[in-house]
Amino acid sequence: MVDSRLFKPMRIGNLEIQHRIVMPGVSRMRATVDHVPTDMMMEYYTQRAAVPGTLIIAEANILSAEHSGYTNAPGIWKPEQITAWKKITDAVHQRGCFMFMQVMAMGRMADPSEAEKEGFTIVGASAIPFMEGATVPQVMTVEDIKRTIGQFHQAAKNAMSAGFDGIELLAGNGMLVEQFLQDVTNHRNDEYGGSVENRSRFAVEALQAMVDAVGPKRVAVRLSPWSQFLGMGMEDPVPQYCDLVSKVDQMDLAYLHVIESRVKGGDDVVSSDKLDFVHQRWNGPVLVAGGYNGDLARKLLDEDYPARDFAVSFGRHFIANPDLVFRIKENLPLNHPYDRNYFYTHETKGYLDYPFTKKYLATVKN
Repeated sequence: MVDSRLFKPMRIGNLEIQHRIVMPGVSRMRATVDHVPTDMMMEYYTQRAAVPGTLIIAEANILSAEHSGYTNAPGIWKPEQITAWKKITDAVHQRGCFMFMQVMAMGRMADPSEAEKEGFTIVGASAIPFMEGATVPQVMTVEDIKRTIGQFHQAAKNAMSAGFDGIELLAGNGMLVEQFLQDVTNHRNDEYGGSVENRSRFAVEALQAMVDAVGPKRVAVRLSPWSQFLGMGMEDPVPQYCDLVSKVDQMDLAYLHVIESRVKGGDDVVSSDKLDFVHQRWNGPVLVAGGYNGDLARKLLDEDYPARDFAVSFGRHFIANPDLVFRIKENLPLNHPYDRNYFYTHETKGYLDYPFTKKYLATVKN
């Protein structure tokens, strides 16, 4: 395993990560009710910065007050949020690791109780709820869209003020940007809907706004073309994502992050749908997520794409194994199972109490 490309350096934007095992953005709901990161979060991320040279992508951050709706999720629009994140990025950097921030707007997925409490309106690309009985979102006007794009511009600046090395746009997982991309959620007939090209527009403009704010090498995007999570799932996503990826490829971003079809939300599923159509249209670094273990990651890098700059994201395994990189490199068993009961609670159990291996701890002491 040590000889695998999995443990070779790779260029990501302005950074050189020292191996290709990445921690993706994994929401854990440990921020305050005001969406401010906590000291508990600092300990969590510092634990997972166990091996120098690791790229860590912080969990999805709420874009702005009007695009909130996720209980105890962190945010990036207020000074106190920026200050709290700066403590975390400083701690991660002191461990010799790197950190991107993931940013999202929830759209129709916002929690109605949060909307009532925080005083915002649930919006979407079209007036289509994510399931029967759910809140019908208010259709965003072009003015709403332009204002939101400006908020992505500011979020990128705020992420830099918070000490992040870059910012990743969440354009998948059923959130607002994906709601504009897919024809099952976008029934518009203006410049932001009605055709493949128009459905790509919101994502492209949001990314361009972020690039204009901080430069292309500090901006990335995450997509889930095959996902049917939260009411998503185009009959044929290939034309839509070919158009989007071809346009975004011209921006020279830090990386493209894609989720394979064998993951649906937090669950593994059986699927043979491939992402080759995406890889063929992207010339930069690629992060791939989707139910990987060490052996599958090695095969992807060493056999399937030996000539491409690929890295692999391990979400749930990073939750349960703060020293995951060390374990995979040394072929050590993982902590099993990760406890789903504590994925989205507000306590330290199932968050800070997953053990390091004795072998790793011995290297730290020495």
